[in-house]
Amino acid sequence: MDNNYEERNKTQIIRIDARNCFVESKSDAFEIGKIHLEFATYDTSKPAGQRQTNNVNIYIDVPEFLCLAQEALIGMLHARARQQRTNNIEDSLYESLGGTSADRLTQRGNPRSDGKSLSRIFKIILGKKEDSYLFIADSGPGETNSTGLIVPKFGNTPENHVAVSMSWRSVNELMIMTKVNYEAWLAAKYMAEFNVNYKTPLNPQKNPVQQETPPNNSGNQYSNTDIIPNREDITMF
Repeated sequence: MDNNYEERNKTQIIRIDARNCFVESKSDAFEIGKIHLEFATYDTSKPAGQRQTNNVNIYIDVPEFLCLAQEALIGMLHARARQQRTNNIEDSLYESLGGTSADRLTQRGNPRSDGKSLSRIFKIILGKKEDSYLFIADSGPGETNSTGLIVPKFGNTPENHVAVSMSWRSVNELMIMTKVNYEAWLAAKYMAEFNVNYKTPLNPQKNPVQQETPPNNSGNQYSNTDIIPNREDITMF
């Protein structure tokens, strides 16, 4: 087993396997408002540590992913898939364009040899079997347009290609596990910020909270130890 396996998989939420490939949802991009899906293919005939043959990292904005998850979990995505299958429509059920600009790659010290941007595409299409899907991730050369979108320039020949076949249940498992883990992370983040900004010291013995003694108001008919009058002192009208 890879010695770094446990370290690399600390951020893994769920992994869906297919034949010689997988996709895993990871929590390491929550802080920047992204859902990270890592796709990979492998060849078991190769030596350990050298088996990965393709790898594509997809980053989706959290609101966009949560909407997609909601569509899957309430059945809208699956209903649309059945409708497309019935009508022989081959359009993608979902598609996302992303990547890293050439300038950003250069800043990171990892520019492409062709000087282009790195384009990444993620899409969901119908699988060959009934109620099955293909989660496809491609990457290759791209160009950044005037709006900042990275447009793929690799046609039908991406440098990296991974297609993971899933049942409708696997799709829902991926979506719900990612969704609840993000919600848990967000709740923990809010709580941590609350503790820093509002909560009293965690060790009251070490940092005791001094309570002020209420002033002795001689005009008050009740003392500090007898704030509420006795029942017989209250006249009922």
